[in-house]
Amino acid sequence: MLKLRSMTDTTLPSKTVALLARWSGGDQTALDEIITLLYDDIHGIAVRELHNERLLTIRPTALVHEAYLRLTGLHEMRWQDRAHFLSMAARVTRQALVDEARRRRSDKRDGGTPVTLSDANLGGGDHGHDALDVDALLDELKRYDATAAEIVSLRVFGGLSIEEVAEALSLSVSTVNRRWVTGKAWLARELMRDA
Repeated sequence: MLKLRSMTDTTLPSKTVALLARWSGGDQTALDEIITLLYDDIHGIAVRELHNERLLTIRPTALVHEAYLRLTGLHEMRWQDRAHFLSMAARVTRQALVDEARRRRSDKRDGGTPVTLSDANLGGGDHGHDALDVDALLDELKRYDATAAEIVSLRVFGGLSIEEVAEALSLSVSTVNRRWVTGKAWLARELMRDA
């Protein structure tokens, strides 16, 4: 995958929708065009997620490439728009980081270090939380409040703004704000309990 140049999708929303439709129809070259068009957005998700993470071996560009590889298998989805695509990019980014954490945890037995998420990702200070623990807690939260779990995941792992999450999930900004506060508080409480 080559990054030829990036553009802001706000000037070309219909082009994104058309490319997503082509990709859903089986045109694999459309994915390359989407990635080129939205590269800065996807790279931004990776940069935000990896900010302050000194122990990770994966870099933002590599994380974008991992997301690309994982997205290639999703061509049969019925994509709605840019926000829908970016929310899925955030999800595959989360899975890539969780997989990296599992690999690192496995290596830990041989002297490796765990992958952590900083409190900055969770709206707090500099304390780190094991990415696998956060992922497991989000799965637990999903059993009680799937919407809050999805919002927290998109905010923490994807770095999406409240407005982007609202657009991706077809919810109002006020609903996302309420569920974000609830989900984040629950997650923080559970993380403190385990500390």
